[in-house]
Amino acid sequence: MNKRTVLWTAIVLALLALLVLGCVFFGLFEKSVVAKDVDQPLSPEQMKTLAVRGAYVAVAADCYACHTAKGGAPWAGGLPFTTPFGTIYATNISPDKEHGIGNWTRAEFHRAVRDGVGKGDTHLYPAMPYASYRLMTAEDVDAVYAYLMSRPPMKVANKPNDLNFPFNIRRVLTFWNLVNLPADMPPLDAARLEIWNRGRYVVDALGHCGECHTPRNIMQGMKASEYLKGAVLEGVVAPDITKDGLARMGFDPVLLPAFMKSGISAQGAMTNQMFEVVHFSTQYMTGEDLAALSAYLFDLDKLPDKPASPTQPKPVAVAPELATAARGNYLALCSGCHGIEGQGIPHVVVPLSTNASLRLASARNLIHTVLNGIPGQHFPGLERMQPMPGFKDQLDDRQVADLANWLRAEWGGETPSAKAEDVAAIRRDE
Repeated sequence: MNKRTVLWTAIVLALLALLVLGCVFFGLFEKSVVAKDVDQPLSPEQMKTLAVRGAYVAVAADCYACHTAKGGAPWAGGLPFTTPFGTIYATNISPDKEHGIGNWTRAEFHRAVRDGVGKGDTHLYPAMPYASYRLMTAEDVDAVYAYLMSRPPMKVANKPNDLNFPFNIRRVLTFWNLVNLPADMPPLDAARLEIWNRGRYVVDALGHCGECHTPRNIMQGMKASEYLKGAVLEGVVAPDITKDGLARMGFDPVLLPAFMKSGISAQGAMTNQMFEVVHFSTQYMTGEDLAALSAYLFDLDKLPDKPASPTQPKPVAVAPELATAARGNYLALCSGCHGIEGQGIPHVVVPLSTNASLRLASARNLIHTVLNGIPGQHFPGLERMQPMPGFKDQLDDRQVADLANWLRAEWGGETPSAKAEDVAAIRRDE
């Protein structure tokens, strides 16, 4: 039996032991932040008024993107989420009474969003980011409830999850909640101005940024000690978005809100899941909320009036033979679009000389892009980027590693770190 098998066996046995204990004891002590007054139904007039605000809150919380399958009915669920324990499918949250939440009370909706326990005492899986939504105000949860109940019902059955034992036993989530759920949103910090406090709420509650950008512990809960310091998600790095991490990528407090609004800048273009975040959520957020988000992430109480002067990392020397081979491949395969000096083509191809992906601590995202390319993308404001082809069939592992190392050294100021075996591992994982 190898070490990996021993580790997973130990984890499964530990979870089973926790499950048994929970069923007889710990289930009595689940943490709830739901106020008792939500047992009182909202009046039709309140629902109508709240639904107007709920439309914005649901956008800021990015609900649609996760609860609508590609090409599927709106709010009807079905989008798959791949986890280390199997596949979870988003549920129907339209007001359909058979498959959706049409029969849910206000209190049941609050408990699902903030405690992770749905109608009928059914535990939700934390692919639904209730660990972050827990920090939402009761008023905002009411607003989302009213908005969803105003949507057309979608008679679409929920897909069953495909999870391995014992993770298919929802009571296991009792322990996950006990260990990983935070307390209610901390009170406003009286020492900080309103923009910073609002930014904390936008980042931690509505935007649930930590769900992707914070590393996970062995139980897949967020590591508070590494808050927003970046994590690998579905094979790519969700980067460090702390103040230092953003500065390393070339962002400043004025540039970041514009990037979150448009999805494109001198630092590159949003790809993978962040492209969908812009498409469904941040492009519709108010300028005030995007400014607050930036103020919080950069730990400021006031944004500067203008962007800082951009700084370019100093090139790092690489072995002459690596530089010769990598630059030759760059000129042959990349320069036609990205330019000989990495300047890109405005409104067509992003630049590389200022690209954030070349400045990350890990070369994973750059390698992934070189291998697989990027589809054509349409951004807010009529911006669009042409598709980038992948080169996994044209370059071997050593050539991809050399190209990544040369690009990162030349324009990212990063010491070469990518190895051929790293490229091979990324190929295997896809």
